[in-house]
Amino acid sequence: MTRWPTALPPRPCSPRPGICSGRRSPPPLPTNTVAGSVFTDSWPVAWVNLGATDDGSTISYESKVEAINVAEFFDPIQWVTTGREGGIAFALTSWTLNNLKRVLNGGSLTVVSGTGATALNKYEPPAPGSEVRCMIGWESLDATVRFIAYQCFQGGKLEIANKPAPNRALLPAEFKFEIPTSPTVPFSVWSAGAARVGS
Repeated sequence: MTRWPTALPPRPCSPRPGICSGRRSPPPLPTNTVAGSVFTDSWPVAWVNLGATDDGSTISYESKVEAINVAEFFDPIQWVTTGREGGIAFALTSWTLNNLKRVLNGGSLTVVSGTGATALNKYEPPAPGSEVRCMIGWESLDATVRFIAYQCFQGGKLEIANKPAPNRALLPAEFKFEIPTSPTVPFSVWSAGAARVGS
């Protein structure tokens, strides 16, 4: 399950499958209550369910290293970390203006006229510099692993292909991890029970 924070109206999200998002400032975190080797608590209502994905999600994290060399040896005497970056990528199958707003880091979504079935709605992307960061959370379908990235910025290419059935329009997103003010780590991973810890 994946979750996100920004100034969005809270909605309950399903506790297990799919992708969810919360709101910025920051949203309350799950309590991570465990019983029977699974998480038994629900995500707080500030997290918003983004709906299903086309092919799951991919979490990546890369360390960049460089060699320290000296004239007397062919091999490096040490490798040092010079940078790190990571993110989470997925393609949403729920093509809504609210999800479009989320994958474009905010913007303006307004009701132009009418209500319900007669409503005319308009979305406009954010001005550069006014984008909104978010948190992303994910939970495994078996409720044994939870992942939260504390501050994310969507930096992937939004390309919407409108094709005939059985294809469908998707909202692809690639949220990049940033270091928030608190905590000072880009993400945390929790597991329920002993099996996911390994030996």
